[in-house]
Amino acid sequence: MHNNQNMEYEFATLGGGCFWCLEAVFGDIEGIQKVISGYSGGKSVNPSYQEVNSGKSGHAEVVQITFDPARINYRELLEIFFSIHDPTTLNRQGNDVGPQYRSAIFFHNDGQRSIARQVIEDLEKNKIWPDPVVTEVAMYSYFYPAEDYHQNYYQRNQFQPYCQVIIAPKLAKFRKMYKDRIK
Repeated sequence: MHNNQNMEYEFATLGGGCFWCLEAVFGDIEGIQKVISGYSGGKSVNPSYQEVNSGKSGHAEVVQITFDPARINYRELLEIFFSIHDPTTLNRQGNDVGPQYRSAIFFHNDGQRSIARQVIEDLEKNKIWPDPVVTEVAMYSYFYPAEDYHQNYYQRNQFQPYCQVIIAPKLAKFRKMYKDRIK
């Protein structure tokens, strides 16, 4: 049993294409307290979705995950992250194209940086993909939450065509692969 008063949460900030997909998957995982869609990795302050979507802000669509490292560790989060998106396409995930859709890990400390590099090295060594991993590994600086209508998007819009065609299959694949990790 966990004593919530002594629990120390950590953060992970990850970009893997559309943040709606990442939020839907990570929101399902045991040990994750909160997932917020937003923007990180760019220069502009408090950007709007339109600004990020233009590709000119430098920000990526990301999720910021608050997790309990006693229940799920950072390496496990990254292994899930790499299983639900294609880290070999530069500035693209499927039909979503532009720097805002890049694969990115914004590490919060040296430990996260070294784990991220190790996981990528392992993926490359094991030739998980035919092409090299192009995931950006960069120091976390700022996170800007996305507008309210982006939060819990899949949960609120499951029958919308984008959710049915893009998110639902990713979620089904995740749930099959990680059924022991689901809340």
